[in-house]
Amino acid sequence: MSPKNTEAWNLIESVLAGSEAIIALGITLEDMSEDGETVVLGMPKQAELTRGDGTIYHGGPVASLIDIAGDMVVAVRAGGGVPTISLRVDYLRPCTGPYLLATARLRRGGRTISVADVDVHDDQGRLCAVGRGTYSSLVG
Repeated sequence: MSPKNTEAWNLIESVLAGSEAIIALGITLEDMSEDGETVVLGMPKQAELTRGDGTIYHGGPVASLIDIAGDMVVAVRAGGGVPTISLRVDYLRPCTGPYLLATARLRRGGRTISVADVDVHDDQGRLCAVGRGTYSSLVG
């Protein structure tokens, strides 16, 4: 990706740091494109985020990662966190490994509604989940 857009980077870090739920999930900003239309978030494995024998992420935190990544790519354009209107998640394979990376791309940034597509990869680069979120384009 290109060198970071400092203003957008700081905005996303501020939104992430302002949410106890996001902090509890351990989600961090890893990368973003210069234009802010692609954002990459990371989420480390924690025992509380797994199911079964502790090797597979529970679907709930994966869905949250997708939602938050989509929200952040829209937030860059909107100037702050935005409400989610709808979210769809498809789990393609078990999400495993020490961390996950969610890459969100702004699909459409409209005046009132925006859409983001999100791919989630494990530490070995395997695609394990995809999602699409629809968000308000207005901070709120």
